[in-house]
Amino acid sequence: MKQPLGVILAGGQATRMGGGDKGLLRLGGQTLLARVIDRLEPQVAGLALNANGDADRFAEFGLPVIGDSIEGFAGPLAGVLAGLDWAATQGADAIVTAAADTPFFPCDLVPQLLAASEGRLHPLALAATPHPTRGTARHPTFGLWPVALRNDLRAALQCGLRKVVLWSDTHNGAEAVFPEEAAFFNVNTPDDLAHAEAML
Repeated sequence: MKQPLGVILAGGQATRMGGGDKGLLRLGGQTLLARVIDRLEPQVAGLALNANGDADRFAEFGLPVIGDSIEGFAGPLAGVLAGLDWAATQGADAIVTAAADTPFFPCDLVPQLLAASEGRLHPLALAATPHPTRGTARHPTFGLWPVALRNDLRAALQCGLRKVVLWSDTHNGAEAVFPEEAAFFNVNTPDDLAHAEAML
């Protein structure tokens, strides 16, 4: 399979931060989004940003900005679909998504997701970390998604599906298990931002 494209999911409403773009918050002198770009860009064949509203607010990053095609706030799966539709125009087979508010995710995210999906009908895998009672906990904004399933995903969203793992399980999605849960620490609140500063 060709190297996947990358899509950074920045379409969340950031209600616990008081609204606005969490990716534009600063952490250690850099925006969260710049940190995510720095980690994801070397792992993919090209990069785009999924965000709704005025694209000009992200102009400094020089990335294509793609909005959701599903009406209303349909959650991360709508961002995945927007990324898959964009990837189809680029001739790509798959995308890897990362969240704009998760600055410490693994630098081997893409190769591990690709390895987990080997031998399956579709290259579909979610990042996961060990969990004390459930075995693993999946991180649904970090995944490998096949362009071939974009119309299936569109139909599922139009029927009201919103949970990433429900759709992933429908297609026998794999798990790429990473040992460090802290790698997927995401910034939802001002306290989280302070904690991220301490983690730097």
